Amino acid sequence: MTLKKWGSIALVCMMSVSMLAGCSTKDADSGSSKDKGAANGKVNASGFPIVNDTITVSGFAGKFFANADWNDLRLWKEYEKMSNVHIQWDTVQKDNLKEKRNLLLAGGAYPELFYASAFSRSDLLKYGKQGAFIPLNDLIDQYAPNFKALMKKYPVIGKGITMPDGNIYGLPTLYDPEFKSVLYGTPWLKKEWLDKLGLQEPQTLDDFYNMLKAFKEKDPNGNGQKDEIAWGGVGTNGVVNYLRGSFGLNNHGTSNINIDTDPQTDKVRFIPTDPQYKELLQFANKLYKDGLLEQDIVSVKSTEVDAKGMEGLIGVVDNVDPVAIYNQQGYIGMPVLKGPHGDQTYNAYGSPLGNIGMFVLTDKAQNPEAMIRWMDYFYSDEGIKTFFMGWKDETYKEDADGNVDYVDNIKNNPDGLNLDQAVGQYLIWPGGYYPGFVKQKYFKGAEGLPTSVENAKKAESHILPQDQIWPPFNFTQEEQRDLTTFQTDIETYVDEMRDKFITGNESFDNWDQYVAALQKMGVERYVAIYQSAADRYTQAD
Repeated sequence: MTLKKWGSIALVCMMSVSMLAGCSTKDADSGSSKDKGAANGKVNASGFPIVNDTITVSGFAGKFFANADWNDLRLWKEYEKMSNVHIQWDTVQKDNLKEKRNLLLAGGAYPELFYASAFSRSDLLKYGKQGAFIPLNDLIDQYAPNFKALMKKYPVIGKGITMPDGNIYGLPTLYDPEFKSVLYGTPWLKKEWLDKLGLQEPQTLDDFYNMLKAFKEKDPNGNGQKDEIAWGGVGTNGVVNYLRGSFGLNNHGTSNINIDTDPQTDKVRFIPTDPQYKELLQFANKLYKDGLLEQDIVSVKSTEVDAKGMEGLIGVVDNVDPVAIYNQQGYIGMPVLKGPHGDQTYNAYGSPLGNIGMFVLTDKAQNPEAMIRWMDYFYSDEGIKTFFMGWKDETYKEDADGNVDYVDNIKNNPDGLNLDQAVGQYLIWPGGYYPGFVKQKYFKGAEGLPTSVENAKKAESHILPQDQIWPPFNFTQEEQRDLTTFQTDIETYVDEMRDKFITGNESFDNWDQYVAALQKMGVERYVAIYQSAADRYTQAD
């Protein structure tokens, strides 16, 4: 189980307790849920059970195929015993999640809560404004001490989950900012090839080029065949993202991939028309032209790359840890390269805030106070441990130092189930769709491996300060309406032209025409909207 592909991190954002308290008065109904549950004394303010008498709540969730039936799942049954909250789950496979979720909302037959339903920011604001989703501000302030403590510790949380109307409509997946290897990591370098060829780890773009060329031409695997793949990955975005910081781009990370701050003007910059972005593409084109990137990199399937990776034929792997995906040892993290203008940062860095629409309460919620307490448990250390590991001596074992690992029956399942399938008989985290807090100590995916941790540590001195990383922005309804008319076209065109420039299917002589085309598509308004969103975000400090 992995959380990301290198260079395309989909993590997201956060706010302070003082801001949260202020937000709770932004809207007339931001505290309307008070009348439904706790006001009549049903909900205990702390501890367990959450309610003295069992309540039943209707819930809808996106489900990973390997998970058992949620209505019979051990995690929920055990938590019901603790909390006295019974959830009657209606689940759908993730592939059909958006369609089913939207049909429920359109038809009015939606549940009291949506869990692991991955609502977009625009949907949160849309349904919040319509009244279908209730504001959570006051509920968090009064009934979610664990989440509130995380907001105080990491201000980016509140800033990222608060909509432009001042309300919070969803709770997120959070990645512990101390869990570095889930937030960033460079591609992977096959060290034994370096050693065999007598090469040092590359430090500059020229070093990088020369190393890849040696991998391609000098038979580092020693089989007498030119079967080595210098750089192996699916799509051109991996090599581009790896090099962004070396060309002074994405100085606020990659959650808003096409924008950052122009160092000259301190205003939002549209990266895909910047001269340094052009230089980056020209360098990537040189790699491609000289056969140092897969020649079918735009169309190659991941299964094809994986097959070569499992044979140990790839010199630089653009993916998660090769130990996890290829069972290949001996790879180390690539160094952060110095670029042509002296830049040497690794900027393919996501926000610790994942999807912010993973837990939503609707206007049908009869006990919203109980439900916010129910969810808040999974932002506590005890709740996180249970969510990811289960139960001591049943699903996991713990040594004297507090290190945890799954029992052998899960790691080497007698029925031939893989780890995701075996864990999925008890817990729901396989598949990566859930609200909660991901901590290194309890996460057993690829990013938690010692080699991944070492990769992140190696890059750490070249990483942007955490308070400089922008999460994906929240837009007003007017801004979102405007973006809907041109954002997809602009971003699709940028991606298509990136591929064409790198593979030589478009000449750099036509760069000015490319820039002009983007102007016609509305990039000026695109930048203005992002400028407004960036201003709101920075002014929220």
